[in-house]
Amino acid sequence: MDTTQLLKGVLDVAVLAVVREEDGYGYDIVRRLRAAGIAEIGDASVYGTLRRLYAAGALSTYVVPSEGGPNRKYYAIKAEGIAMFEAQRETWNEFAAVFSTLINHQPAPAAATSSNGSHS
Repeated sequence: MDTTQLLKGVLDVAVLAVVREEDGYGYDIVRRLRAAGIAEIGDASVYGTLRRLYAAGALSTYVVPSEGGPNRKYYAIKAEGIAMFEAQRETWNEFAAVFSTLINHQPAPAAATSSNGSHS
């Protein structure tokens, strides 16, 4: 199954979960998402999500000088981001439970039918 479309719907909560654990700069957040098992995540998708969450007031930023290159912009979760994460986590857990029940449901064996196709 191509998980690209599924990932689009949950990338915000995934990014918030990673930043909630520890502040990070863009590529660090991408690396941590991949280490968590989201291997097919694109850098551009994460950077776009970080910008969107920042604009929504869920994240703050600060700059840390880098020894071997340009300064790094770190993202930190704000109270609004924690509230957003909690709401999205609850929604995800409810959705996952319903969907898991639906796709893992084992139908009852079909009732025996008579030769004319009707049930006895």
